[in-house]
Amino acid sequence: MDREALRMVFSSEFWRMAVLWTVSILYSYAILFLRGGAPIPRRWRPSPTDATSGRPVCVITGVTSGLGKAAAVALAQEGYHIVLAGRSSELLSETVQEIRNRQPGAYLEVFQVDLSSYKSIKKFETSLNQWIKDSNMERSIQLLVNNAGMLANSYRITEDGFDEMMQANYIGPFALTNILLPLLKSSSTPSRVVNLSSFTHRCVSEINLSENGLRGVRFGHWSGRRNYPLASTYEYTKFCLLMFSYELHRQLHLSSGVSVMVADPGVVETGIMRELPPCLSWFALSVLRLLNLLQQPETGVGAVLDAALAPPEASGKYFFGGKGRTIRSSRLSYDIELAKKLWEESLALFNELQIREHELRAS
Repeated sequence: MDREALRMVFSSEFWRMAVLWTVSILYSYAILFLRGGAPIPRRWRPSPTDATSGRPVCVITGVTSGLGKAAAVALAQEGYHIVLAGRSSELLSETVQEIRNRQPGAYLEVFQVDLSSYKSIKKFETSLNQWIKDSNMERSIQLLVNNAGMLANSYRITEDGFDEMMQANYIGPFALTNILLPLLKSSSTPSRVVNLSSFTHRCVSEINLSENGLRGVRFGHWSGRRNYPLASTYEYTKFCLLMFSYELHRQLHLSSGVSVMVADPGVVETGIMRELPPCLSWFALSVLRLLNLLQQPETGVGAVLDAALAPPEASGKYFFGGKGRTIRSSRLSYDIELAKKLWEESLALFNELQIREHELRAS
């Protein structure tokens, strides 16, 4: 075991992941089997709006590996024209080739976007709108799947002044969703947002919705790896994304044709632990596999597909466990006043990003 791995083993964040995260996933399964809601069948199919392919349009972030790639494959099979959004152009090309090898007739479009950069998100919006215009399509999309996420092992500040994990996991998806809302609302058929949260949101106990809290500086500024609270930060980003989903549901479901679902895939073998020491990642996956909790992406994507294909009246549900099953998230996540404050503070940061971007373009 190398020095970095040894240091992590003796950190509170490691034991937080080892103990609290394991308890949280087991608790979620206990709720599923004891008090889970009746399965919701997959039967939502928006009408075709893509004039070039006769297919509804689905935007998926983080498609170059794991759940994002599995979701792209499955939703392409469901008849969607998939917009593949990811950070690496090389990995995007590999993903397209892999999907086409499995589905030669899949309709795919590729765009590069980094959710930890507002400039990149705006560039994606411009490119997406231009593609829609050039394709002679209805100016709309029918499904947005906010899948991209990361588990960072060090404090890294972005060009927008946020902790990278906080921006990639929450502020970025919040901004992207709000930017794409006009396209979702303008659809002539019902449209949908699916946000991927995590059972780890149940570990959140400290709530700080100030500007500094949402920038990620509530945990302090660390330039190195030694003291970065990776577990606490990850939990907090997933908690914020969950509360944002519920608030977005309350704002949109009754007033528009946009439904909002939350998907919790459970524990899935993806590359999210790539920044952890390899020996610890291997050990964690081995223990989870021994406990029969570890899923492959093709299985774990079940909750995502349930959320994407459930009827619109299921808006606001928390999908977990696959097979159309839903459970309740943490009690704190249903605090409406807290959700409204989160929305207000997040919107203030979003507006600040918009103003800054406009000023940079004008200068």
